[in-house]
Amino acid sequence: MDGLNHTQVTHFVFLGLTKNHRLELTLFVIFCIMYLLILAGNLLIMVTVASDRRLHTPMYFFLGNLSFIDICHSSVTAPKMLSDFLSLQKTISFNGCMAQLFFLHLCACAEIFLLTVMAYDRYVAICHPLQYMSHMSLKVCAWLVGALWVGATVHSVVQTVLTIQLPYCGPNVIDSFFCDVPPVIKLACTDTYLTGVLIVSNSGLISLACFLALLVSYIIILVSLRGRTAEGRRKALSTCAAHLLVMALFLGPCIFLYTRPAGSLSADKVVAVFYTVVTPVLNPMIYTLRNAEVKNSMKKLRDRMVFSLGV
Repeated sequence: MDGLNHTQVTHFVFLGLTKNHRLELTLFVIFCIMYLLILAGNLLIMVTVASDRRLHTPMYFFLGNLSFIDICHSSVTAPKMLSDFLSLQKTISFNGCMAQLFFLHLCACAEIFLLTVMAYDRYVAICHPLQYMSHMSLKVCAWLVGALWVGATVHSVVQTVLTIQLPYCGPNVIDSFFCDVPPVIKLACTDTYLTGVLIVSNSGLISLACFLALLVSYIIILVSLRGRTAEGRRKALSTCAAHLLVMALFLGPCIFLYTRPAGSLSADKVVAVFYTVVTPVLNPMIYTLRNAEVKNSMKKLRDRMVFSLGV
């Protein structure tokens, strides 16, 4: 089917999070503050990691990349959501919707792959410390980051092609605050069962497979810690606990949204808010509040900035 030739819809209308305008103004203030915190917190981590040579290690290299992805991921949906809170008509062009869908899946898949790579990094560091520098050199880390972006791009292209090839001849109302595959394909004027199965097979299996890989790696890590000293176990568990928390906060909503056929659950919007806005604002706090090295580097960065301004 040549879906592009049958497309009549030129724009989509979002229902948003609520129809209560007064509540929308309150949500605008809340999410505006959260988005600014996402930008400030993640930029601070990126600058800190880049400016302190002691943090030029694989773990912090990946942490800096995670902060970059979090900024990109939240920026795909948050600015449009904020502007819609102040608008009576929440619309987006067809091409704009497809672009938002593409970059949403690009960033989300890149983050899932990066969390998996970070788990592998911790596995090698804890279970094979003598081989760590050879297995996880900065060159290898750069190749891994490049590979995860290639994989995320392939995934996102597949999702976008599956969506854009369908015919859209009305209706055009999306029961969400952004464009994602499940709510968009519900508007196609054709049977989307096969497309839905392919989407679940693509997004759902990626999320579930990475989640299982992460669990297996951390089970192996926990088993290997039995013979370590109390201090060694404490440091390893502290790092792993932060990563496990981030993994649960991000992969949990993804598995909920993409491992079942498209539905109309009201909880979908709440879950979508959680993994597009809430998780990116929590990540900097999770990693900095539990990490003495990052906090010390931030203090030194602050002192250098104060000194330079004072001079």
